[in-house]
Amino acid sequence: MILSGGGTAGHIYPALALAGELNARGIEQGYIGTPEGPEARLVPEAGLDFIPVDAAGFDRAKPLTLLTSSLRCGASALRVARLFRKQRPDVVACFGGYVSIPVGLAARWSQIPLVLHEQNSVMGMTNRYLAKHAACVFLTYPNTEGMPKQLAKGAGGAGATRVLTTGNPVRPGVVEADSDAGRAAFGIGKDALLLLVFGGSRGARHINQAMLRVGPRLLQGIENLHIVHAAGPKEYDDVSRALSAALGDSQSAESKRYHLVPYLEQMGDVLAAADLALTRAGATSIAELTACGIPSVLVPYPFATDDHQTKNAAALTTLGGARLITDAQLDDSIFETTLVEVLSDAQVRATMAKQARALGKPQAAHEMADVIESFLT
Repeated sequence: MILSGGGTAGHIYPALALAGELNARGIEQGYIGTPEGPEARLVPEAGLDFIPVDAAGFDRAKPLTLLTSSLRCGASALRVARLFRKQRPDVVACFGGYVSIPVGLAARWSQIPLVLHEQNSVMGMTNRYLAKHAACVFLTYPNTEGMPKQLAKGAGGAGATRVLTTGNPVRPGVVEADSDAGRAAFGIGKDALLLLVFGGSRGARHINQAMLRVGPRLLQGIENLHIVHAAGPKEYDDVSRALSAALGDSQSAESKRYHLVPYLEQMGDVLAAADLALTRAGATSIAELTACGIPSVLVPYPFATDDHQTKNAAALTTLGGARLITDAQLDDSIFETTLVEVLSDAQVRATMAKQARALGKPQAAHEMADVIESFLT
């Protein structure tokens, strides 16, 4: 079969989680993505054959880009269709991002069953476009907004698109993580408090800035606190310089308890070791938090399409597994107050962890693979 998805890790990691489950079942796979996207690195690292194709989005403020991106998409769809005629995959699975459009179109033209996965609480443009051609659509959230009306859950008769709520597949490295290894990587003792800060695969500038202001005070006020902060590769150098200035003496107790890194290769282990996580409300982040049962403070990205990150967070915050801070509140005292309140109360964290775990879907990849296998027989 063929997998596709790209542009952000939020599209790629769920695909790779499914790939791991399919590989364990002996299903041969290839992965189509863009040569410049993060998938070009992540997919080969996961041991999958990577097939690069050209795809790009368009700028709504520049109508001409719609024409140029459509031409690129059409040319790529023709190339993928030729590939499908040679390899003849039994199933094609798309996870979003612009690259999924030519792949999904080629599957339709080649009469190959197409399955889609929507990670967010609001269906993205690519999946919305392809959904009417899909044999099955997997959802993370049961009440996903923006689906075509004919795909309403349970609607349609024979031959209609199946719509199933499975959750968001989580990488085995997260579900099977070793919390002791996560702490050992930074020399953090078992009895210490660990605050994990990350903003997704690219980092989050406003969260980074807020932590530069608040982080040193947290370390001064909470004696046994350690902070592991993944600032993002592009932000790391600037954050590192500013943090050094904020903490002063590099040999001070506070400096030794603030662990700044550009990116966490062993995210699963560190996440499992965390007492609290501070992050954006991307679908993959929430899936991993709930699979591990980690309490969190979520800061939805305010410019996400259709404000889908706030909607992603709704179920978790309503149940009490997370606290919600708006992006604007990062500059307000409520941000620091919330972190101190949760970090200072073990019972609050235990309750939040229990509620987070209740929403976890660690079997999502397994359930999706069961359905996909039905197309292979």
